[in-house]
Amino acid sequence: MRYRLWSAVCSFVLLVAAIGSLAVNGLNLGIDFTGGTLVEVRYLEPVSPGVVREVLDGSEFRGAAVQPFGTPRELLIRVPPNAGPGGDKALLSERLLTVLRAGGREIEMRRVEFVGPQVGEELTRAGALAVLYALGGILVYVSLRFQFRFSLGAIAALVHDVLIVLGFFSFTRMDFDLSVLAALLAVVGYSLNDTIVIFDRLRERFRHMIKATPVEVINTSLNQTLRRTLVTSLTTLLVLFALFLLGGEIIRAFSVALIVGVLIGTYSSIYVASAVTLALGVSRQDLVPAEKEGAP
Repeated sequence: MRYRLWSAVCSFVLLVAAIGSLAVNGLNLGIDFTGGTLVEVRYLEPVSPGVVREVLDGSEFRGAAVQPFGTPRELLIRVPPNAGPGGDKALLSERLLTVLRAGGREIEMRRVEFVGPQVGEELTRAGALAVLYALGGILVYVSLRFQFRFSLGAIAALVHDVLIVLGFFSFTRMDFDLSVLAALLAVVGYSLNDTIVIFDRLRERFRHMIKATPVEVINTSLNQTLRRTLVTSLTTLLVLFALFLLGGEIIRAFSVALIVGVLIGTYSSIYVASAVTLALGVSRQDLVPAEKEGAP
């Protein structure tokens, strides 16, 4: 708790940067949310995304987004719902290949995915509701298990984590798709688990350290759980970095979201949740039942 002022400044700067980026750039929503057609193609020779973009802008696929996908020979092309020959996936992919081959390049189709605009809107709404339901359930659970001030501390830490992960994706312009949303919910669960472990120790210490101040109790609890928190995070990060390096482009955004989330979640469970709870005035009387007069 000695560094809680510095951690508050650090969190404030990160949150302002994240919210600012979300307000200015928004999220680069994937096809799961926007609708349209996603096409993965592979060239026999390395090709620049800018060259392919120029070719598509001169056809009925104007406005399609082109980005590298793993190697310089593989590209991911996102076609808006209103571009190309309607929603016929076979016709669209055939027409797209014809346009791309017009420059004489050898190319092969690897994958085609189509999502209607209505499905994209429903997924956006369902995804937002999933995050809100998760936070609401956590608020109730922590209130019942501990005390209302603890639930506010836990929710503050989780909102802190979610906003910073969203801000990271907004700033880097990485695709935000359903796999990233799933990673975001996993981050909420991971961060909450760390916070609950610390809160459990905090409640136990409040009952045993009768004459200690709340700051001393929180410091003791954090020190006693610090090794467990760091070891758990490091082992989790080892797995996530292996996924990032070896898992391929398909799960790259998913693994990046989890890596950022685990780093931020570890920080917030140590420096944010307990500090917010302390700022809200938690004390021994909130966790230890008052002794009745005349009780033996």
